[in-house]
Amino acid sequence: MGKKRVLFAATVVKTHIMQFHIPYLRMFQDMGWETAVAARNDYENPADCVIPACDTYYDIPFERVPWKKGNLRAYKMLKKVIDEGNFDIIHCHTPVGAMLTRLAARQARKRGTKVLYTAHGFHFYKGAPLLNWLAFYPVEWLLAPLTDVLLTMNREDYTRAKKHIHAKRVEYVPGVGISREKFSQSVDRPAKRRELGFGDGDFLMLTVAELIGRKNHITVLRAMGLLKNAPEFENLHYLIVGRGEARDRLESAAHELGIESHVHFLGYRTDVAALYKACDLFAFVPFQEGLPVALMEAMCCGLPVFCTDIRGNADLIDDGVSGLFTDNNPRAVADTILKLYRDPALRSRCAAAAAEKVLNFTDETVHERMREIYLSV
Repeated sequence: MGKKRVLFAATVVKTHIMQFHIPYLRMFQDMGWETAVAARNDYENPADCVIPACDTYYDIPFERVPWKKGNLRAYKMLKKVIDEGNFDIIHCHTPVGAMLTRLAARQARKRGTKVLYTAHGFHFYKGAPLLNWLAFYPVEWLLAPLTDVLLTMNREDYTRAKKHIHAKRVEYVPGVGISREKFSQSVDRPAKRRELGFGDGDFLMLTVAELIGRKNHITVLRAMGLLKNAPEFENLHYLIVGRGEARDRLESAAHELGIESHVHFLGYRTDVAALYKACDLFAFVPFQEGLPVALMEAMCCGLPVFCTDIRGNADLIDDGVSGLFTDNNPRAVADTILKLYRDPALRSRCAAAAAEKVLNFTDETVHERMREIYLSV
């Protein structure tokens, strides 16, 4: 009898497989399994696509938009891989990758292959636009019978899936896991602040998120605009880490608001752990999240946070204890910034409670939970 085989499928490699799934590929290799990945090579230089702990890589040209014509070709390629691959477990992720994988694995399931699907955050959620419900809910409902285990990573999705999306089995897993080791390393805070061009008297507010509309950076910028006449504004600086299609619009907004000298677009960074520890406050006001990694990272680094009271954020933050919730409008965000700026003791209490709360979401906890689920199927 040959080795057991596992396939991980997702829309892209660089920004998904490499970000979240290498520990699980290693886990399977350590158990003596043969590992495979099916995803689109999204590296700028395709030769850079080298996936650790992956025995076989299939470059499947998934499109992010479900109805794009290219997904028909991707489906045919993926179905061939699955029909010929004799996989024991297929674990799929991301909306398009998971949809096509579950459809392509129908015959394989009849032969005994188990299909797991992780919903990193349903696109239908409390307060979501009606279009989201019409576009995504029927797909998940129809594909549920093709799913042996549906994994959810926040309580809202778990509750909805248990009641309404009838997969063979529904499980809750607390996220993708945060590395305490990565974020426990000491940082020379004054030196890092000097490197960034700031002194001890500056108050640094940080956001780490893609520059896209869903992350809602514009509301924080407008809040900064409302604070221009506050005495605290002189030392207040907003650092934004991330890249995305909205950068030009956000830079223009900062200029129009007259706050461009207090807003710093840092782009993609490899020193995020040090940035968390060099800053004074973490701002996070997206419209939609699954279970936000950046928020967990900030908490792990002992950075006080404020955020919107939405799915995912609400799993992590106890309002007034491990952080503050804010209404999603510039005036409320401005008031929250001032409240935390003016109260160092509150910031310290929230940061300590956040560091304790995030222990429930560490990679050790999540990896052990996933190991139990994999072995159970």
